[in-house]
Amino acid sequence: MITYTSDRSISAEQFVDVLNRSTLGIRRPVDDLPRIEDMLKHASLTCTAWDGGKLVGVARSVTDFAYCCYLSDLAVDEVYQHQGIGKELIRLTQSKLHSRASLILLAAHTSAWIIGTRTELK
Repeated sequence: MITYTSDRSISAEQFVDVLNRSTLGIRRPVDDLPRIEDMLKHASLTCTAWDGGKLVGVARSVTDFAYCCYLSDLAVDEVYQHQGIGKELIRLTQSKLHSRASLILLAAHTSAWIIGTRTELK
């Protein structure tokens, strides 16, 4: 059973591990641990998915919680993909925001989409 939380901190090593298991590691500075530590330290909101004690998903965001939220990392272990974990991490992230805040997800190097407010998503 997968459990989700927004109040459990993760280490830089755990973050790098799940980034690499999700393939997002090829687009993140996984070989620069101090930078990864800063990414975690300065994130406004980090939501995680766990299979027992194993970190299997992360949604790391920078946000003001009221107007917009930039979901900068959405990583799910490849073995656990296509089970709705990413969607649940997005839902958990949205639940921490104002109901009219926009959630912005960078999905590729040059593309960004506004996903919408919680009330607009079904």
